[in-house]
Amino acid sequence: MNVEIRPASAAEMADMGILGGYVYGGSFGDGPDNVIATANLPEWTLCAFVDGKLASSFSNIPFTMRANGNALPLAGVSTIGTQPEYRRQGLVRRIHTQAFADMRDGGQAVAALWASQAAIYQRYGYAMTTVCRHYAIDAVDVGFHDGNGGSARVVRVDAANAYDVAKRVYIDFVADRMCYLHRAKALWLQNALEPVEADGPIWTAVCYDDDGTALGYVIYTLRAGKVNHPSRGQEIVIRDLAWLTADAYRSLWSFIGRHDLVGRVRWNDAPADDPAPELFTEPRLLNAEDREGAWFRIVDAPRALGGRGYDVESKLTIGIAADPLTPWNDGVWQLEAGADGAHVRPTQAAADIHLNAKALASLYCGFRSATELSNWGLLSGDRQAIAKADALFRTRYAPHCPDHF
Repeated sequence: MNVEIRPASAAEMADMGILGGYVYGGSFGDGPDNVIATANLPEWTLCAFVDGKLASSFSNIPFTMRANGNALPLAGVSTIGTQPEYRRQGLVRRIHTQAFADMRDGGQAVAALWASQAAIYQRYGYAMTTVCRHYAIDAVDVGFHDGNGGSARVVRVDAANAYDVAKRVYIDFVADRMCYLHRAKALWLQNALEPVEADGPIWTAVCYDDDGTALGYVIYTLRAGKVNHPSRGQEIVIRDLAWLTADAYRSLWSFIGRHDLVGRVRWNDAPADDPAPELFTEPRLLNAEDREGAWFRIVDAPRALGGRGYDVESKLTIGIAADPLTPWNDGVWQLEAGADGAHVRPTQAAADIHLNAKALASLYCGFRSATELSNWGLLSGDRQAIAKADALFRTRYAPHCPDHF
């Protein structure tokens, strides 16, 4: 059996579409011209060919992520799939081994994916580092316990101007956050602005201050016949919500609550630190449920640690367990960080904390604290070092990635 790991050619992208259509059961379309084939470029792919036949696929979409206030190149891993007759033969591991080296050479310090199965990707050092919070609330129950529904003006904008306004707000909204993606227009069209016929037209409402400056937006759909209710059978589905002030957040929700015929408002990808449960009159009626989000993986530890934003000045030596997929990360690294930047270098000094690649991803993104990881036996270090790591890796906002890829 001859195995070749290489990018697919332009002529082979149709085969990749056919493979993806089968592996994902038609979720992205069937046939050679489905989304998998058309949304990827040949140079983004890395595939396994067995005796000349496409057996396993992989793609790396180049993104930029927010890293606690900094911009960092991200490898958006997608379209991983293997023909069933070639599974359990180590092809995905071979692809990942080469892909991680290619990412490092290309300056991509972090990789991320939406996992079809956790069991698969934990083997390669990925960690779930974000959650998507789901809400389902009747519009009549949208209200604030202190009676403050916001004072800003919220108006719907026409489709021609919605993208430009929302994009400007989004850039400011994500600036200091963690794991959010920089959105090219294609990513907007694939997620927040992607039409779904069953949900109806996409609407955008924008929140303005007294000077006419946009301070937030909500992108949503509104459709009748979605709720079994005698007088409120409509449903609003929030596609995207961003706010630059607390008043803008309240004002946008109050706008949603003024839809008197809406019996259910759904938001399927709110961040874990969304303030609604703290602010609403009866937060139980949000029916909040946290579901699995994106998975992240540290590919180049010194570059990732050095490229992240930090809010405290500190020095920490970090021991990373041996990892055959990214052997260049093995050893002890000294991190010197502060508000003005960070510097990372290898050191022979003893490690203050020690952990593996998967735990490092959770700590790096701020999803798990060093204390939590230590309590679970996933990080070692003395109490002082763990407290230092807690402060150093704390993020300004909970990590979140609402965009699928």
